Parts: sequence; structure tokens; C-alpha cells
Amino acid sequence: MTTNLGSVQAHYASSDIARRVLAAVGGAGAPTPDTLAPVDHFHGGGLASTRELANLLAPHRGERLLDLGSGIGGPARWFAATFDCHVTGIDLTADYCRAAEALNVATGLADKVRIVEGSALDLPFGDENFDRAYSQNVVMNIADKPRFYREARRVLKPGGVLALSNLAAGPAGAPYYPVPWAASSDTSFLSTVAQTREELQSAGLQIVHFEDTTAKTLQMRRAARLKLESEGLPPLGPHVFIGGRLREYQINVSRSQEEGRLSSIEVLALRPA
Repeated sequence: MTTNLGSVQAHYASSDIARRVLAAVGGAGAPTPDTLAPVDHFHGGGLASTRELANLLAPHRGERLLDLGSGIGGPARWFAATFDCHVTGIDLTADYCRAAEALNVATGLADKVRIVEGSALDLPFGDENFDRAYSQNVVMNIADKPRFYREARRVLKPGGVLALSNLAAGPAGAPYYPVPWAASSDTSFLSTVAQTREELQSAGLQIVHFEDTTAKTLQMRRAARLKLESEGLPPLGPHVFIGGRLREYQINVSRSQEEGRLSSIEVLALRPA
């Protein structure tokens, strides 16, 4: 089984993203990573989840970070501004890369955030280039997860760490589709929690922290689903560039987690020195 890159790109494609994001956020003065945050953190939990991942990753000032599957660049800009570090983001979707570049300029962070259009399975970077790396809800689109993790390990410096916030296969069967990362099972590749451990270790990464967060996030997921079903989408959110279909996506993720069809995990893995 292999990832159909064209189908993945088509699922995420959207036009004129940066203009729509800036128009939706509005306000006086230049936008900032914080004012854009309700819209440009396209993963479960939004900015709150990025903050949790930052607690795991613990970046230092001046370090070089890699964002694997950077989307329209919200987390990359937030990391760069919050920790005064340099972030390189790589994403497969051209529309997202162009939007990220425009929003980097709009926020005055083009000198701290670099966006590369490409595949995380064949990173266009030399060995031992980054101090730390992170990825949020990206590997569900990737069939060859060991290769994804091996590439991350290759570009990390010895002693560097990879922080992950992922969804995994639950014990109760396939999730409900469509979901934010896939319209159907054709482009959805879910490992179990146990398989994720094995894939990381087989790539030569040492697990420092591994937490199944499904139970911890279940109440939040259920509350979010009920609110979406009764009130619809909020005024600001990634639906600004994804469209109203995001409501169904998010409801399906919540239902799937509530029924044990999806698990959520947070991981910190180390490239041994």
C-alpha cells in the first residue's frame, strides 16, 4: 500500500487562502501569530494543542526547528515568534505553501520561517541539519511511516528530538469518513498505538515520552461535537479556507474517538547521540 500523493494534494487544495485568512481575521495593524491562531492551526485542538506540543519539544532560542507537514504555517510562525528560533516548514500542498509564505510576510516573520514545498518522505535537507522537529496530525496520510520517521531522524542532529501529536487507529474499527485528512480510507493510513511505538523504534529513534491521550481528550471532543451539531462552525476557524465541510469532518473525528475508532497520542522521540 502506498500513499497517493495526488489524491492527498487534491484533498487539501484551496485557492486564495492568505487573502481569505487575513480578511476573516481583520483588525487594525499587522496580523500576528496570535491573532491568526484561530484560523491557521489546522489540527485537532488548535493553538492549545500546539502549546502542549511545545511543552514536549522545549525549543531554545536560536535553534533550528523542522515542521513536518506545516500546512499554512500557523504553528511554524507561533514557534518562531514565541521561542525566537528559526523554523523550516515542509508541506506537500502547493496552495498551503504559497499561503504560508504570504502570511509569513504579513506577520513580519519571513526571515524566521522558511517554507519548502515537498514530501516528508524525501526531505530535501542534508543530514543532521535541525535541533528539533515536530509534526501534528500528518502521518495519517502516510502509508510508509517508518520512512517518514527515518527521514526525520536523518535530518536531526544527534541528541535532537521529534515531537508528535497524532491520531491512531482505535480498537473498534474504521473511523467515520470524511475526516480532516481524508475523504475516504483510500488516503487514510492509521497505525495502532502499539504499531506507532514499533515504527518509531524501527527507525532508530528512542522513545522518551509516549502517552495515549484518548481518554484525556474525550470530554473535550464530545463537547466540541455537541456544539458543532447545535450551533455550527464558529466565526473563525480553518473553515475560512477549507469551507463548511469542516463541520462534518470534525464531527466524524469526535464520533470516532467517542466510539473507540480513533486514538490520540503524544510522543517525544530522540535521535541517540
